[in-house]
Amino acid sequence: CDAAGRAALGAEALADVSVVDLETVTPAWAELPACDPDPRALGLTARHLAYVIYTSGSTGTPKGVMVEHRGVVNLTAWHVQTFCPQPETCCTLTAGMAFDASAWELWSALYNRSTLLLPPRAAAGDPLLLLQWWRDQPLNAAFLVTPLAATALEDELVTPMLEYLLIGGDRLQRVPSRLPSPLKLINNYGPTEVTVVATSGRLFSDNTVPHIGRPIANTRVYLLDGHGGPVPFGAVGEL
Repeated sequence: CDAAGRAALGAEALADVSVVDLETVTPAWAELPACDPDPRALGLTARHLAYVIYTSGSTGTPKGVMVEHRGVVNLTAWHVQTFCPQPETCCTLTAGMAFDASAWELWSALYNRSTLLLPPRAAAGDPLLLLQWWRDQPLNAAFLVTPLAATALEDELVTPMLEYLLIGGDRLQRVPSRLPSPLKLINNYGPTEVTVVATSGRLFSDNTVPHIGRPIANTRVYLLDGHGGPVPFGAVGEL
């Protein structure tokens, strides 16, 4: 942390943590190369793990999901190309770190050289305070978990400049009858094993049943019957 970082964080935030002053202390990595090593020389590929995140899914039993680099890269590249074509915008991190959507928010912002805005600590556990803070941020595209997004739309807690509101993590019961312009409401679905988002689609006020869209880039979706075989067009199946 340098002087600017300490000033931005404030003494209270740093009171209970160890601070390494990069301007006066010689860190342990000072003698290491300034550039990252060639991953291929180390035998690393896109199939190696980026992180492990725990989820109980529908079973109630925690399990570690191993997410590969290629999944994270595909997710972030699709997100930036679809919703944030202009670099260096502002994004928020509203999902908890134990929720896989946080990887979507975090890595997409870094990929696009964007500013990642963190909610105040006081907003933790206070949805209304979180939404009031979120409304005041200069956002072009942002994610909210579905119940929070529904509240934001119902209570008109959406910044007028927001173009894309991305939702997911729960089922949307109904699409609001009125969506403020220029807002586009994007519903997203995906199990953790597929790196956060598998399908995505825009919702309109006249959608009587909110859909989950179509597969994102480099992704395929199969509808299967109880025996694992593909179902015919128009038939009911399991993703």
